[in-house]
Formats: sequence, C-alpha cells, structure tokens
Amino acid sequence: MKPFTSLTSIAAPLPEADVDTDIIFPARFLLLLNKDGLAEHLFHERRRTGDEPKFVLDTPPFDQAKILVAGKNFGCGSSREQAVWAIADFGIRAILAPSFGEIFFSNCLKNGILPIVLESLPHERAMKAAFAQRALTVDLETQTVSLGEGEAIRFELDAFARQMILLGLDEIGVVLAEDQSDIAAFEARQRSEAPWLDLSDGRLEALRDAIPGDARDDLF
Repeated sequence: MKPFTSLTSIAAPLPEADVDTDIIFPARFLLLLNKDGLAEHLFHERRRTGDEPKFVLDTPPFDQAKILVAGKNFGCGSSREQAVWAIADFGIRAILAPSFGEIFFSNCLKNGILPIVLESLPHERAMKAAFAQRALTVDLETQTVSLGEGEAIRFELDAFARQMILLGLDEIGVVLAEDQSDIAAFEARQRSEAPWLDLSDGRLEALRDAIPGDARDDLF
C-alpha cells in the first residue's frame, strides 16, 4: 500500500446507485488471486458490450481517472475483496459516494483506497464537477475535496482509518509501527513471568525432543 496524503486527478462520474461487487468484479473471475492484472476484469460486462457510448472508464479523459464519484450504496453485495483489488489495480485511489457497502468500505481501507462519504448536496456538486471534467483534489491531511473554481467540501473519516491511509498500512501494520515498544515490553514481561510459554531460540525443538517418540509424532 502506498501512503495517501493528497491526490489531484480527473474524476470519473458513475451516478448509478447500488452498484454491487458482482458488477464491479464478476464472480467467474474470483479464482484469480494475484492482485496484479485484475483491472482487466473491472466492470467486465459494462466495458465489453460494444455499445455506444462507451463505459465511462473506457472514455477519455476518464480512462486516466484516479478518483471515482459513484452513486449511493456503492460496493454493496458480496464481500469479495477482489472488487477492491481491481479498482486499485486500475489506479483509482479515492471513491466519493453518499454511502458504501459496509464490507466494501472496510476492504477499501485495507487496500489503500480512500472511501469518502458525502452528504447529498456535496455529492451532487462533486458529481457535477466530475461530469465537467474538472480536476478534483482530495487532501486527507485537511480532510477536504477541492472541486476547482474555489469550491471545497469537508469530509469525515475515523481517526484510525485516516492514519492507516496516511501511512499506507493496514491495521496490523499500524499496530506494529506505533506500538512496537509496548509489544516488546509485553514480550519481555511474559518471558520473565511465564518462561514456559517462550518457544523462541530453539526452545520449541528442545521441547519436542523431550517428548517420547509416539507422543511427539502425535503432537508434531
């Protein structure tokens, strides 16, 4: 995950409501577990109909968008994380919508995509700016979306989630980055107070060798 502080980009408008994860990433591609290359299947059915006009993410300049302005309840449906992986592989780093599927929202945070919830009127302004092909600036440090021409929108985000995206880390990464001294202190105290729980430095092998053969085979 790359740290996210500020991003300026054309925003792709997708005003449709209730776009579910099967639309974003069809189920038949779920066997693909490598995150690289999944953008090929992003909105697969919408991008391969041959109809005109083309799907927004295939239409210049929106095919270069790093911001998506979506309709309400975006990412509803199944919990498949590949939907978020495909969006990230396409290059989108921020999604603005009135609401999100709960699990999809969480998956975005775990994969370095900033999901921004906007009220109705601010969302309408952002969608209008996207259709007008105005570059938007998403600034996570100030928690604002600048729409150009002096317009700006403030958004809210949980403090821990904000820290994750700013640092480019998931929950475990944040804990390891910020609480390393506490973890080390706990481990030192545990080794002192309950040494039998410490299986580091070859102690697991010593424990295994001390167990009779038949029992050792069952345990190990």
